[in-house]
Amino acid sequence: MLSSPRAYLVYAAGLLAVLEIMLFGAIWYWPTFMENIGGVMKLAKFSPILSEQVTAIEKGGVTAYVVGQHFFKGCSAVGVAGAILFAANSIASEAHRGTMEMWLARPVSRHRLYLERWLSGLLAVIVPVLISTATITPMMDLREIEETVGWVDLTRCALYMCAFLAPIYAATFAWSALSEAPLNISLTALFAAIVAFALYFVEVATDYTPFRLVDIRTLMAIIDDGAFDWRLLGPMLASTVILYVVGLRWFLRRTP
Repeated sequence: MLSSPRAYLVYAAGLLAVLEIMLFGAIWYWPTFMENIGGVMKLAKFSPILSEQVTAIEKGGVTAYVVGQHFFKGCSAVGVAGAILFAANSIASEAHRGTMEMWLARPVSRHRLYLERWLSGLLAVIVPVLISTATITPMMDLREIEETVGWVDLTRCALYMCAFLAPIYAATFAWSALSEAPLNISLTALFAAIVAFALYFVEVATDYTPFRLVDIRTLMAIIDDGAFDWRLLGPMLASTVILYVVGLRWFLRRTP
């Protein structure tokens, strides 16, 4: 049940733990990866998309590797799952359990109820992304990796990643505001996310999947340019606001 600050804190801690475990394993494996990159390239040559990723890492070094492992592999996969699960249970679970009427009976406006729960869930998604990103440099020092990744660059990528997750969260939350079946929302949204992630590795379909927005190529462009690409970031932020308003309107019209 995702209805209290403590519940969101627990789920955020779980998401952070998963991200940290994946990140630690990736950084620890970095020297071995570079020693065997020739073999990795041979395996990847059968997939143009995978070959592109390996080439990007070979060219960008540890920066591209960390960007790919943490943001594309970790935050986009685990983060998307977290965003969907946190949002799907936010309001629909109240109706499913029969506690909607009691929740709405609280002496606060529906606007506040919606905003409080919406922000709590969103923070539970994006704070673990930001915290785990801040541990990259200490982990690299622990592994005695001489190459460094700029803190500013990592933070910029983390903020961009949060902007990518926000509309996914907002869309699922809006659906939850309209539904009484959190399990159906979760399964349908997760299935759609898995299909989209799988299509990323299909050469013809890759440019039409949302995960193209957070792959190594896109994130390394942000690092190389030292700035966000507002042609990508702007629509993410705008769609988050629009989806928030849509969900709120549905919630205001909803009867217990």
